[in-house]
Amino acid sequence: MFKRANHKVAVLGSHLPRQCGIATFTSDLSEALQNSEVNCFVVAVNDAERRYIYEDKVRFEISECDIASYRRAASFLNVNSVDVLSLQHEYGIFGGVAGAHVLALLRELRMPIVTTLHTILAEPTVSQRVVMDELTKLSERIVVMSQHGVDLLSRVYRVPVTKIDFIPHGIDAVSSTGKSKELLGMEGQSVILTFGLLSPDKGIEYMIDALPAILARFPNTVYNVLGATHPHVKECDGEVYRNMLKNRAKQLGVESQVKFHNRFVTRAELREFLAAADIYVTPYLKPEQITSGTLAYALGSGKAVISTPYWYAEELLANGRGLLVPWRDSAAIAKDAIELLANDADRHAMQRRALAYTSEMAWPCVAGKYVQTYERAVRRHKALRGASHEKTTTNRPAELLALRTRQSTYDGE
Repeated sequence: MFKRANHKVAVLGSHLPRQCGIATFTSDLSEALQNSEVNCFVVAVNDAERRYIYEDKVRFEISECDIASYRRAASFLNVNSVDVLSLQHEYGIFGGVAGAHVLALLRELRMPIVTTLHTILAEPTVSQRVVMDELTKLSERIVVMSQHGVDLLSRVYRVPVTKIDFIPHGIDAVSSTGKSKELLGMEGQSVILTFGLLSPDKGIEYMIDALPAILARFPNTVYNVLGATHPHVKECDGEVYRNMLKNRAKQLGVESQVKFHNRFVTRAELREFLAAADIYVTPYLKPEQITSGTLAYALGSGKAVISTPYWYAEELLANGRGLLVPWRDSAAIAKDAIELLANDADRHAMQRRALAYTSEMAWPCVAGKYVQTYERAVRRHKALRGASHEKTTTNRPAELLALRTRQSTYDGE
C-alpha cells in the first residue's frame, strides 16, 4: 500500500510564477497532493536564461536547454530516495529536439515514473515520435485527461491500455456571492469571457467578429479577454496579435464592449471573472488540442460554453453540456450566444449539466486518483525489480560455471 506520509513524490514540470498552462497545472497538482497529506515536492523547469522566485516546495531547478542540469536532477532524485516521479510532459517546456533532454533524466532514475501527457499528437514528427515512444516505455504508468487521449495512445503509439490511467483535469471550486459583476464594474451587463494566455491559435478575432450581431440584440453585453500574452509569443512577436484584436474591435465599432485585461491573473481574480460570466467562449483554431485547463475550469464553474470542436471540447461538451460551432464561424458564435442570453432556462439547464459532469474533477478528488496511480506504479516497479533479481539469482550458477570455465582455460594456457 502507498502510505502517503511515508512515500515521497516528486512532481516534475514548469511551476508558477512561470507563465504557462503546465506551470499552473503543476502548481495545482502539487498543492492538492500536499493537502491530501502526500509527502510531495517539485522539480521545476525554467525556460531559457530565466530564474523565478519559487515557493519552498520547489526543491530543485532545471535549466531548459542545459542537459547537464537534467542529469543533476536525476542524481538529486535518486539520492533523496524519491518513491515516484510524477512527470508533467509537454514537448515545449523541455530542451533538445522535441524536448528530448528530459529523457536523459528519466533514463537514470531508480524509481517508477508516472507521466501525465498534456499533448498527444495524432501525426507527430519523426523526432516527436521517437521521444514519445521512449517516454512511454520508461514510464510505469501514463496519465491522460480525456478518453480521446486513451484512444490515441493505444492506436497511434501502441501503448497497452492496461498501462494508461484516465484522470480528469483538476479544477478549483468557484463560489459566488452573487456580487461578482458589481465588484468588477459590470453590474446589469451580459458578460462573455475568454481567459488564458493570448496567442494567435486562440481564434479570439472570430468572437470579436460575432459581437456586432450580439450587441444588436443585447446592447448591454461586454466581452472580457482575460490574460497576458504568452511569453514565447511576446518574445517573438511582441503584442502584434493583441493589437490586431484591438484594431479589429475598433473597425467594427465594438471597442468599448471588448475589455482586454493584459495580465496573468491570480486565482482569486479568476474566480471573480468566472463567477461574473454568463457565457464562456473558446474559439480555438487547433483541432488536435487534447486538453484545456481553461475549458475545464469554465465548465467546472457552471458556465454555459460555446466552443469550436477541438478534441477536448468535443468530449467535455457532449450530451448538452455546451455548444459546438464550426471553425472560424463568427455567425454561428453569434447565433448561439444570442440564444443562450435570450433563454435563461436553457442556459441554466446547461450549467447544471456541466456542474454535474465536473463534480469529480475537483482537485481533492483528482489528487486521490493520482495517489491510486502512484500505488499501481510502485507495486509494478517492485514486482519487476523482484522478478529481475530472481532471474539474476537463478542464472548465477550457470554464469559462475562459465566464468570458472573461462578462468580454467586461461590458467591452462
